Amino acid sequence: MSSEILINSTSYEIRIALVENGQLAEFHIQRPKEKGLVSNIYRGRVVRVLPGMQAAFVDIGLERTGFLYVDDVHVSVKDLEAIMLKGSNPCGKLDFNASMPDIDDAPAPGMSIENLLKEGQEITVQVGKDPIGTKGARLTCHITLPCRNLVFMPLTDHIGISRKIQDEEVRKKLKERIEALRPAGTGFIVRTVAENATVEELEADMEFLLLLWDEIQDIAKQTSKIPSRIYKDLDITFRSVRDLFTDEVSSLILDDRQTYEKLLGFVQTFAPKLQNRISYYEGEAPLFEAHGIDVEINRALEKKIWLRSGGYIIIETTEALSVIDVNTGRYVGKNDLEDTIFKTNMEAVKEIAYQLRLRNIGGIIIIDFIDMENEGHREELFNSFKEAVKKDKSRINILKLSEFGLVQMTRKRSCENLSQMMCEPCHYCAGEGVLKSRRTICYEIFRKISRRAKRHHGSNITLNVHPRVADMLLKEEEAVTNELEQEIGKRLTIVPSKNFHIEKYDINWTD
Repeated sequence: MSSEILINSTSYEIRIALVENGQLAEFHIQRPKEKGLVSNIYRGRVVRVLPGMQAAFVDIGLERTGFLYVDDVHVSVKDLEAIMLKGSNPCGKLDFNASMPDIDDAPAPGMSIENLLKEGQEITVQVGKDPIGTKGARLTCHITLPCRNLVFMPLTDHIGISRKIQDEEVRKKLKERIEALRPAGTGFIVRTVAENATVEELEADMEFLLLLWDEIQDIAKQTSKIPSRIYKDLDITFRSVRDLFTDEVSSLILDDRQTYEKLLGFVQTFAPKLQNRISYYEGEAPLFEAHGIDVEINRALEKKIWLRSGGYIIIETTEALSVIDVNTGRYVGKNDLEDTIFKTNMEAVKEIAYQLRLRNIGGIIIIDFIDMENEGHREELFNSFKEAVKKDKSRINILKLSEFGLVQMTRKRSCENLSQMMCEPCHYCAGEGVLKSRRTICYEIFRKISRRAKRHHGSNITLNVHPRVADMLLKEEEAVTNELEQEIGKRLTIVPSKNFHIEKYDINWTD
């Protein structure tokens, strides 16, 4: 598989495109005025504890408070003893004098949020999910610090290996290497890109992460202003090297000279073997235009996606979940109905997996495939879908087809999806997506005039409406308008108003 990373960098926006086999697979965007917060670490203050939700709201200096669930509160065995004796909470009172925290961690079975946190308490937290919609950031006390090959978990005694490294011998060897290198009581996760990493590369990453954690602790110790940020994650350009630049990626191309120079310096320090795969774009046409990326991005913002066969899928996203509907569309098949439905569903499987990753759709997702009676077809569809989402780096859980032909799944969500980042609710319909029809508005006006006619003694009525509504009142509904005038004994003057919302109207009664 041939892959490349394209980076379009300007002062107002940085866009990252991961292209696989000539097709846009992932798209990431960062704007200076809308920077993401995931992985940033803060010293915050608990402002409210909610026993009924077993959670707390924490002020970390943002417009909205962050949300901290009881399971995300870090508690050590020593701290649990302090809680039981004093009723105090340790989570915000880490020992910042130590070079490494006292790690003898254990969950807090049966511990309630009110026993762990108190209002006004200072606490160290990391952002796990960006604020999305009306919800504040999701927070955790379980700190993680990623590098190219490793993810450091300073408060957890654990060694994990990426599930995408499937060779058991390789997994065993990596675990042994980390066990030999890590300080006692610390935790590390070996990332997929480290499958062929040398001991020296693992050791270099580990040394960097340990020094970074010491620095974060020193900053937290010296911080007097609460709330405040004590660690900021890399910007999106450097994260693209850390998280996307795998062995399968043949090249990384940038179109900004200053960013190119900075990235080369970064790579020389953390991944010198990648230097010869990074290049500066000097073509006349804009980078994204030359590779057809802008066209793909615009397509990814559409609700309706056509399949090659003539079928299509519809993607609708709400605050609670996303729904995907599969339809045969123009595809009529060649043999029989069951075969037509099966082929449409199978084609939709690949497109849906692709769109979920590209659009970064997360949370609960319901997919309504076209009903299939053949049990073998249903099983093949499910297995194909599981295979199709394997390229996705986000954690995914899929349930088997229900008796109604629905697939229920979840995809980890850490930030806004593509549509939320690049679009905003229509100021006209307020995000509803539909408006009252002109005829509905006309009849609403008729009812309101009939209801109020007895209370008003004026002989004339001036009706200000949107031009399209006025057109219907004077043409298609002319007979009803004349009938209403006779019924109430008043003259109705219709005035088109260009500045009116189509659903807005104004009824004025005059002598």
